[in-house]
Amino acid sequence: MTLSTIRHDWTHQEVEALLNQPFNDLIFAAQTVHRQHFDPNSVQTSTLLNIKTGGCAEDCSYCSQSSRYDTGLDKEQMMQLDEVLNKAAQAKTTGATRFCMGAAWRNPNAKDFEMVLNMVRGVKDLGMEACCTLGMLNDEQAARLKEAGLDYYNHNLDTSESFYPQVITTRSFQDRLDTLERVRNQGMKVCSGGIIGMGESNTDRAQMLRTFANLPEHPHSVPINLLVPMEGTPLADMRGKTDPFDFIRVIATARIMMPASYVRLSAGRSEMTDETQALCFLAGANSIFYGDKLLTADNPDSQHDLMLFKRLGLTQATGGC
Repeated sequence: MTLSTIRHDWTHQEVEALLNQPFNDLIFAAQTVHRQHFDPNSVQTSTLLNIKTGGCAEDCSYCSQSSRYDTGLDKEQMMQLDEVLNKAAQAKTTGATRFCMGAAWRNPNAKDFEMVLNMVRGVKDLGMEACCTLGMLNDEQAARLKEAGLDYYNHNLDTSESFYPQVITTRSFQDRLDTLERVRNQGMKVCSGGIIGMGESNTDRAQMLRTFANLPEHPHSVPINLLVPMEGTPLADMRGKTDPFDFIRVIATARIMMPASYVRLSAGRSEMTDETQALCFLAGANSIFYGDKLLTADNPDSQHDLMLFKRLGLTQATGGC
């Protein structure tokens, strides 16, 4: 069995061995696997828009949009359809092929959900792939999103099952797995990843990656986020506490374990040097969020990304996850 084999039976010992091997060996293995499944010099770009900001009932310790924390973020009403579609059209002109809409909800309410369905239809009419992240879904909501044309649904696991209660108490780890199952059952593609730098151990990181890789179907994209500490949240003091090489190890291990998935270098890029990002691309990251804002966190501006791509000889992918 080669490293590029699609597997769903990883043991914890195997994952830890991958994650903790000498750095050069890990990067070589990840780049080798990457080249067997993808163009090594192509990066898919997506744009994320926060269509409803603040007021979330969840207590995610990293999130500035939780109503439980005083982060200085004002609760805003749902964006109007025309405004969302104008943002999508702008993103398309800058090269984005996929448009993701995020709302700060525990789960969608009936009135706003109808508006989201219209947004999905509008994005599809622009010729773009559509993605949503709306919190937990029930069976009917998943079916209606599929009917509207949704391509991808983002619902992160965030961390390992054992560390999860230290980060979130208002929903269970199983709740998240159940939503992923509903999305898969409707034939939509799953986008699900985690956050590095919340105080978790290497063992937690290995457990999280094992959970993703042992799902019945690997997520089509796996966003790996570096925590962006937000003032007013319980994790506000965690800035700068993650070794960049440890973060890159997670990227490389994800690439090896999920060879055909897009591995997205996601939140936290504004905290990374260009050199760290380049090593992430070498380790198998082949997708980024494109634009100057990720929900409420800063992101490198698109011109900086284009300059970095030029320096590295990378091109924007025209499709994918």
